[in-house]
Amino acid sequence: MQHTPLKHKILLLLFLWTIPVVADDTQKANLVCGKWLSDNKELLVLIYRDGNTFKGKSIWFKNKDTSKDMGEWTDKHNPNPALRTRKIMGIDILTELTYNAASNTWENGKIYDSSTGKLWSTYVKIDKAGKLKATAYWGVKFLSKSITFTRYNGERLAN
Repeated sequence: MQHTPLKHKILLLLFLWTIPVVADDTQKANLVCGKWLSDNKELLVLIYRDGNTFKGKSIWFKNKDTSKDMGEWTDKHNPNPALRTRKIMGIDILTELTYNAASNTWENGKIYDSSTGKLWSTYVKIDKAGKLKATAYWGVKFLSKSITFTRYNGERLAN
């Protein structure tokens, strides 16, 4: 009968000890996933995991101009002329977000504003009340604008 050297036992114990930490971080990172309604009730975003990053796509929006159906609006302000005919509904407006376990935030992302065609740096956090705050900034974080979201409860949304 062969005995496992002490060194191997210690390595195995260290490995098994880290599994709950990794699982806990993954659970925390995934808290951002789901449908989020802006507090002004003008935008519904679906945030989802894509590999090691998180994205968010527009799945409903309220437009003051009711001359077109929501699904007909195009990305007419996009700086790339080839993308100006794509539909706004369903495009990823949040991209490249990565979870930072130390600060419990999703950072290093980009947020796209289809009303201006501008792409901003962004970070996201969930506060103690469960509200999601997405902060867009250009260059430095203290020159920023934030939008707050509440987890969508399935209420009927009027256009």
